[in-house]
Amino acid sequence: MRLEVLRQDHRDLDVAIRAVEESPAPDLLVIRRLKRQKLNLKDRIARIEDELTPDIIA
Repeated sequence: MRLEVLRQDHRDLDVAIRAVEESPAPDLLVIRRLKRQKLNLKDRIARIEDELTPDIIA
């Protein structure tokens, strides 16, 4: 459940970034902050997925 919420937040940030980039006068600072938030979410999603996936020793 928590993982899906984070994935949705990640997609929402992607939409927000595109909207700011397509505006007549895009604010580069806002874009940078949104991208940083998106990267943080991606890292959190990856950590949770790693916890859910069992380590298989081959």
